Amino acid sequence: MVITKPLATGEALEQTVAAIKRHADEATRELLIVEPSAARREQLVALLDGPDVSVTAVGTGADATAALERRFPDCLVLNPHLPDVTPLDLAKRLVAGGPARTVSMLVHGDPDGEDQVEAIKRAVPGLTVKDVRTEQRLLDQTALYLHRRFGDLSPAQRRILSDLHGGSRALGGKKALIVDDDIRNIFALTSVLEEHHMLVVSAENGRDAIKTLQAYADIDVVVMDIMMPQMDGMETTRQIRLDPRFRHVPIIAVTAKAMKGDREKCIEAGAWDYLAKPVDPEELVAMLRAWLVR
Repeated sequence: MVITKPLATGEALEQTVAAIKRHADEATRELLIVEPSAARREQLVALLDGPDVSVTAVGTGADATAALERRFPDCLVLNPHLPDVTPLDLAKRLVAGGPARTVSMLVHGDPDGEDQVEAIKRAVPGLTVKDVRTEQRLLDQTALYLHRRFGDLSPAQRRILSDLHGGSRALGGKKALIVDDDIRNIFALTSVLEEHHMLVVSAENGRDAIKTLQAYADIDVVVMDIMMPQMDGMETTRQIRLDPRFRHVPIIAVTAKAMKGDREKCIEAGAWDYLAKPVDPEELVAMLRAWLVR
C-alpha cells in the first residue's frame, strides 16, 4: 500500500468488466481518493487499505488531475465538494484520458450525491459511476471494482462486509445455475450455495446450460466452468450473451489456476468475474454477495 502526499498542480457494467480484464493478473490495484478534508482522507485510507491496494489520497481537483496524469486508477472515490473542480469536470477528464473509461467513480460524502451521479451518467455515458452513502457500502463497492480477493481483506474488513450483507441470509432465495461437466464439482458448489439458502440448478455441458437458462427465467447468476468438452465455458458464455435476455445475468468463470491467459479470454467472452480452482468457498460467497446484494 502506498499513500502519496498531495501532488503538484498539473492536469455501467461493461466498463466494470473491462477494468477486471485489464488488471486480471496484476497483484496490486490502484485506488485514488479525492477528499478535501485531511482527517477524512486518513479515515478513508484506513477503511480501504490493504496489501493488494495502492492508495493515492489527495485533497483537490488539481492534485487529482496530476495523479491521473501519472497513473490511472482502477477506482476513484470522490467527495464532490472540491474547491477547484466539479465532479462532472473530473469525470470528463477521466474519459478524455482514454484508459479512464475502465475507471469506476464512486461519489461519497454527499446526501445529494444521487443527483450528481445521474448528471454524470447523462453527460459521460462511458464512465461507470455510483452514489455510495455509507462507509460499509464504500468498502463493499471498492472491493468489487478493485476485484479484491476475500482472503486479502483484513479481519475487520471481512466483518464489515459480513454485517453489511446480513450473514448467511443475504443470498437467500437467489437462484444460481452451476455449469460443470464433473458432477462432483456440482455437488460441492451446490452444498456451499445451499448453506447460504440459495436455490441451485445445474447443467453438465454448455448446450444444456443454454437450455436451462431459457427454461428458468429467474436465474440470478451463472457459475461457469471453463474446461468442458465440446462447447467449453467460453463459447457457452459467448452464446449466452448473444441473447438480449441474458446480457445482464452475472456469469462467474471458474478457471484453472495455471491458465492465466484464459482469465482474460473469459472476460472478453462475457464473464463478469472469475475464480481460480480450487474454488475457495468464502471467496465464492463474497463474490456472489458483491454481484447480487445491492
